[in-house]
Amino acid sequence: MMRNITVGIDIGTYQVKVVVSELVKADGTGTESGQAKTVRVIGTGLSESKGLRHGYIINGAEVTQSIKIAISLAEKTSGVKIHKAFIAVGGIGLQGLTSIASTIISRADSEITDLDITKISEECEEGIATNLIQNRRVLHSIPLSYKIDGKLVLAKSPLGMKGSKLEIKMLFVTCLESHLNDLLQAVEESGIEVIDVLASPIAASFVTLSKQQKIAGSVLVNIGAETISMVVFENNIPISLEVFAIGSTDITHDIALGLKIPLEEAENVKLGALGSNSFSKKKLDEIIEARLSDMFELILNHLKKIGRSELLPAGIFLSGGGGAIPTVENFAKMALNLPSRIVELNMGEKKNHIKDSTWAVAYGLCVLGFSKEEKVNLGLRNTMNKSSQIILGWIKKFLP
Repeated sequence: MMRNITVGIDIGTYQVKVVVSELVKADGTGTESGQAKTVRVIGTGLSESKGLRHGYIINGAEVTQSIKIAISLAEKTSGVKIHKAFIAVGGIGLQGLTSIASTIISRADSEITDLDITKISEECEEGIATNLIQNRRVLHSIPLSYKIDGKLVLAKSPLGMKGSKLEIKMLFVTCLESHLNDLLQAVEESGIEVIDVLASPIAASFVTLSKQQKIAGSVLVNIGAETISMVVFENNIPISLEVFAIGSTDITHDIALGLKIPLEEAENVKLGALGSNSFSKKKLDEIIEARLSDMFELILNHLKKIGRSELLPAGIFLSGGGGAIPTVENFAKMALNLPSRIVELNMGEKKNHIKDSTWAVAYGLCVLGFSKEEKVNLGLRNTMNKSSQIILGWIKKFLP
C-alpha cells in the first residue's frame, strides 16, 4: 500500500526546519477509507538559516544551501526521499488586508448562486486600494462575513438564500511578490517541487490552537528572531494578521549592551541561564521588560485598531523562540489584560521528533496538506499560478 506522505518546509531568518509526516490510522498503521486518522511525524531536518534578513532573501545561494542541508537531514531521519513540499511565507512582507464589497443578486427569483459569490469576492479584491495591493500576491482570501439586504448572515455561506443585495467582508493575506518569487526559486534550486504556499502564522495556528479557542476568540503571537507575527481568530476563522519588524534578537542585543557581555552569553542569559554572573537579576529584568514593553505595545495597538482589545476570551498564545523567555507569559497577561499561555503543539502522538513550538509552522504545513477542507476554508489561492510557472517552468500541475 502506498504511504501517504506530506512534507512542510519553514524557512525562517534563524533556522530552516523540515517536517516529514505520514497520515496513518489512529492505531499507527496505514490508512483505509472511513477509518480514524492521525498525522504522525516520521522525520525532521534542521539547519542554520543563512542569506535572510527579517524574512527577506538577501542571498539566494545561501538560502538554497540551508534548505538542502535541512532536507538531507529530514530524509535521513524519515527514510523518505523528498521530492515536493508545502512551504510557508513569513517575514515583514506578510500583510493582512481587509476589504468590503456589495453586488445586486443576479437571478430574477433573487436566489444567491455560486456566480454571485464568485463575482462579489472578485469585486472585493479589486476594491483594495492600488497602493496597498501593488506588487503583492494574495495567498489566502477568507470571507469574514456576509450580509443580505443589510442583515448579517449567520450561516457559513449565503448560497441558496434570497435577497436583492449581497455584501461581503473579506481578509486577504498577502506577501510581497518579489519575496515570494525569490523564495520559490531558492526552494526549486534545492531540488524540491513546491506544492503550495501558506502564510506562516496561519500554518502554525492549526497545530497550536484548538477549534474551541479559535471560535471563542484568540490571538497567536510568534516571537521570532527578527519579527513578531500575530493572527487573530474569531468564529474559527482568522480575522486579522500582522507582522512587526522586531524580535527576540533585539532583546539579546539589549542584554549584551546593557550588561557588557558577549552576544552568545546574552542569548543564554535571556533564556534564564544566569550562571555565576555578577550582574543583578533586577537589572536584567529591567532590560528584558523594556523591550517586551515595545513589543506588546505594537500588539496591543493592533488589537485596538481591529476592535479586539481585551475582547478575546481564549486569550493570547505565545510561540517561537521568544516564547522561551521566562517572564514573557506573565508580561503578556499584564500588558494585554488577557489570559496568556505558552503554546504546546497539538499532536496525535508522543513527540518523538518535535521538541517545541518552534516547529509549529513546518508541522502545521503537513497537517494542512492532508486536509482538503481546511485548505478551502482558508481560501488558498493556488499560489503556483502562471507567473510562478515562468520562474519554475518545469512544474506542470498542482493541487487545486
